[in-house]
Amino acid sequence: MTEKHILIVEDERPLREMVAFGLQRAGYRVTEAGDCGAARANIADHLPDLLLLDWMLPDMSGLEFARALRRDDNTRELPIVMLTARVAEDDKIMGLQGGADDYVTKPFSARELVARIEAVLRRTGSHEEKLMAGAITMNTVSHRITINGVEIVLGPTEYRLLKFFLMHPERVFSRSQVLDRIWSGVYVEERTVDVHIRRLRRVLEEHGCAHYVETVRGAGYRFSSHATGNSR
Repeated sequence: MTEKHILIVEDERPLREMVAFGLQRAGYRVTEAGDCGAARANIADHLPDLLLLDWMLPDMSGLEFARALRRDDNTRELPIVMLTARVAEDDKIMGLQGGADDYVTKPFSARELVARIEAVLRRTGSHEEKLMAGAITMNTVSHRITINGVEIVLGPTEYRLLKFFLMHPERVFSRSQVLDRIWSGVYVEERTVDVHIRRLRRVLEEHGCAHYVETVRGAGYRFSSHATGNSR
């Protein structure tokens, strides 16, 4: 199995080195950065498999950096685990909505951190050809999608939407967040999201899976293979 590469962005050197040691013992290849500028240089040189990102950094906040990465086509699907001493629920929500795939509060054990990293890598599918949820299977290499073993055909935008949802199950995304992830750098109106959601649902409906894409009133959309279909 290919060795996974993790970039640690943490300005406190003792903590950074301790985390790096624990991850190396767990079999990961690790590079380190003390601020966002150094992290950008590392990412430009070699895109890591996962970013371990501190919230409080000297040149800009980790939250701002995560948002910037999500706006960049080259890094918008980079798995991000936020490290922070902020324990308030509002801070956790802000971190997750800002682009983090998980949020680990200090202090933490090496075992917990490794477990959370492994879970994020599995969930994001960054090392897997297949993304799966309920009856849906997507092969991200061949771009083939099957539902209960039957192949379906989607347009390019609907494909990107479904891939995005499969990579971020059970999370609510506003229309503006979906626009930012799917149409990064291109101006389109928010109602465009609704149009493509309807197109995606129309195809999924033919196979009994339209209810996977839930409308959350006043908030946006959530993808859940456990949905009952009552929130559309």
